[in-house]
Amino acid sequence: MPELLQGLSAFPLTPVPAGRFDESSFARIIHGIVAAGTDSIGVLGSTGSYMYLDRSVRARAVRTAVREAAGVPVIAGIGAIGTDQVLAHAEDAQAAGAAAVLLAPVTYQALSPDEVQGLFADVCAQLSVPLVVYDNPATTHVQLSTDLYGRLAELPHVAAVKIPPFTTGGADAAAARARIAEVRAAVGSRVRIGISGDAVGALGLVSGCDLWFSAIGGILPAVCTDIVTRAREGRPEEALDASRRLAPLWRLLAVHGSLRLSQAVGELLGIVPAGSLPRPVRGLAGADLAAVAEALRECRLLPRPEGH
Repeated sequence: MPELLQGLSAFPLTPVPAGRFDESSFARIIHGIVAAGTDSIGVLGSTGSYMYLDRSVRARAVRTAVREAAGVPVIAGIGAIGTDQVLAHAEDAQAAGAAAVLLAPVTYQALSPDEVQGLFADVCAQLSVPLVVYDNPATTHVQLSTDLYGRLAELPHVAAVKIPPFTTGGADAAAARARIAEVRAAVGSRVRIGISGDAVGALGLVSGCDLWFSAIGGILPAVCTDIVTRAREGRPEEALDASRRLAPLWRLLAVHGSLRLSQAVGELLGIVPAGSLPRPVRGLAGADLAAVAEALRECRLLPRPEGH
């Protein structure tokens, strides 16, 4: 049985074509993640479009994931703009059987560090499962300092912190190890450290992170599981090489973001229908979609048309 908060946590799309939750497509994605042997499933993350979905859809997505996960732990995103909404999503996630919850401090008004800590304290007081602190300033516009990581790590139920990529332009091994050591000193040995930003997932794992929170792992789980297996078996160069072979996808990730890229990959591989993103977000089309197809071919994940 996979153990929570280690290895690979794959973050699936939440397909909502025409604004309706596509339970069959979502279940198919979950089945693929399970079959790949991932350690956990992170539903309703940024790639799961949580901020676009109402409470009923979010609760249904968690229930579906837990039901279809065959015992693989499900981590459920509970972020929302108001504390009362966050608490409601936390209640739903726990009732559905989520093994842990994931919380990003989403805001409209700028939040002070004390307000962020107050949010997490209010939520932790109502929890019976572990909580992952989700630091994703690119989408939430809330920047968590290393010092704040340490303050949050002292709260009950905080079990992991999901840190953003080391730098916007990549990082070398020395910089990665230094950053992870800095976070480790702040949060202590009890709290797990997970890397996000798929282009540096392998680098994070071989540099001291406990797990990789992967968006592309939600649609290409076997590819990402292979990288994690190489890292956990003490083959760091193989893990890094496997990630480098996905460079065509990582380049497009930097251009389009994980949500649109995952949707495009899912469309091209026949996993999700076109038009599954929540409006007003639209999927890639035309030359952009063709570029994703070519990247998949370069990575040997999609066959070339006959005659080419």
